Amino acid sequence: MLRVLTPPTGYHLAGSVGMLAMGRHDPCARFVDGVFWWAARTPDGPAALSLTRDGADLRAEGHGPGAGWVVERADAVAGLRDDLTGFAELAAAHPVVARLAKTHRGVRLPATGQVFPRLLRAVLEQKVTGKEAYQAYSAIVRTFGTPAPGPLPALWVPPDPADIAAAPYWRFHPFGVEQRRADTLRRAAAVADRLERCADSAEATARLTALPGIGPWTAAEVVRVAYGDPDAVSVGDYHLPNTVAWALAGEPRADDARMLALLAPFAGHRGRVCALLVAAGLGAPRRGPRMPLRSFSGY
Repeated sequence: MLRVLTPPTGYHLAGSVGMLAMGRHDPCARFVDGVFWWAARTPDGPAALSLTRDGADLRAEGHGPGAGWVVERADAVAGLRDDLTGFAELAAAHPVVARLAKTHRGVRLPATGQVFPRLLRAVLEQKVTGKEAYQAYSAIVRTFGTPAPGPLPALWVPPDPADIAAAPYWRFHPFGVEQRRADTLRRAAAVADRLERCADSAEATARLTALPGIGPWTAAEVVRVAYGDPDAVSVGDYHLPNTVAWALAGEPRADDARMLALLAPFAGHRGRVCALLVAAGLGAPRRGPRMPLRSFSGY
């Protein structure tokens, strides 16, 4: 099943959909020879979506029983439903944000419409290094997931939440996942259907943070991708407050309260500003040895 999309002038495919992948070798989402592949477990069955630039157009092709579902939402997955209304005026108020908004004007926030796959990854990212999180995520996908339909080998459909919920916590120990995160995953998987039915980002955030082991950081990481929420700020991140404070105020260190105060003028697009700062690599200067971390102070 094929659909041809027309992105806005200057649209950047890699910058937009790249945030859906956990590194270059994500088993569920990655670029291969310039084509972006994304696998999903849809209401109609497993599916794979490929997104390819074709001149000014974007070709979206679906494979598998859920092909119609992924192709219908291909524009959202590619970030083409991202609403930038009002952002240019807000960005103009700060020279750094204004510059980044212009430099990265082709980047759009994707919206997959799927909560649990991103929640799986976010829970595994809690309190560990990026390498540890990726190893656990990759192993769990390959253990509980299924090969994706379509021509790309080694692409995997994310696990069925029912299989995660039914697994005892010790099944996750070989993947480096301790009981706390394993239990969080299992609890979330048990109510995945309810989470997927949330009407919007606010409802999803409320339901997510009501679950033990899921806090503001995890919820923000999920809704920013599942709903394309441009205002979702990952409160509790280890590095983000320093990044925001350094870029917006020249302050090398900050806490969450200071970060939120600096982001307040961009209300409605605070998460977008954070994404731009991270994309530009505007990290604060480090005080100690470089740490190979994707570590967080909260859940």
